[in-house]
Amino acid sequence: MHQNISTKNVRLNVQIPFELKDKLNWASAIEGKKMSVLVRESIEQELRRIEKKVFEEKMKNAYLGLAQENMEISKDFEYSDAENL
Repeated sequence: MHQNISTKNVRLNVQIPFELKDKLNWASAIEGKKMSVLVRESIEQELRRIEKKVFEEKMKNAYLGLAQENMEISKDFEYSDAENL
């Protein structure tokens, strides 16, 4: 997962509904943070969520692949286990 976001800032212009801007302004006052900080933190949080989702999906697929491989290997030894009884 991406840990270190560059400290060099760039300007990004986005359009949001008026109501969302009002909520952002309200949250900014409550949190004592600039709106730009809240937006940046929200973007970072969402990107972490997406990265986690992608990572978990990759892990799930790897696990399922290994599970299938393990089942095939265990079938190879099915009869040899019975011979030792």
